[in-house]
Amino acid sequence: MKKIILSLAGLSVMLVIVLSACQNNEKQETALATPKLSNEELIKRGEYLVNTIGCDDCHSPKKMGPQGPEVDLEHRFAGHLADRALPASDTAASKKGWVLFGPELTVAVGPWGTTFAANISSDSTGIGTWTEAQFFKAIREGKYKGLDNSRPILPPMPTKNLANLTDEDLSAIFSFLKSTKPIKNVVPQAILAAR
Repeated sequence: MKKIILSLAGLSVMLVIVLSACQNNEKQETALATPKLSNEELIKRGEYLVNTIGCDDCHSPKKMGPQGPEVDLEHRFAGHLADRALPASDTAASKKGWVLFGPELTVAVGPWGTTFAANISSDSTGIGTWTEAQFFKAIREGKYKGLDNSRPILPPMPTKNLANLTDEDLSAIFSFLKSTKPIKNVVPQAILAAR
């Protein structure tokens, strides 16, 4: 009986090893089967993702068009324009949990304070000098400018949702944004609410 139990245990260990090896081979075959995108294809994929995820919603100033607010293409991805005066905000409303947006939809006031959408254009005042690793850290870990020991990225940036994007998707988005027209614009610093 003891020999049968030892034999079954040995067979079980061998089965686990074989199955594990098969899974590793499957992963390697899948990785090899996925064609690497050309730079042009990567940028195109990034453009598609940026347009469907809605990066323009916050990171591009708006102007009023016949159907309501539309992206100001001259300043696309510039974030909140530094030379724009802020309207008086209703701090009482924000203390009650309301979130208010400025007229260009690039500034938000809420219980956390006032945040300004970042410049994500290819300019050095945007993400022009960033590395892909910084971009990944900003999106995945919610780190301001993708830097260790920096403050968290504040609302309304949906970092928890965007953190679920694949490495390939983030690379594509980064490649597209780095290919955009550079817009020189130093976005104001966030104004944190007093605690």
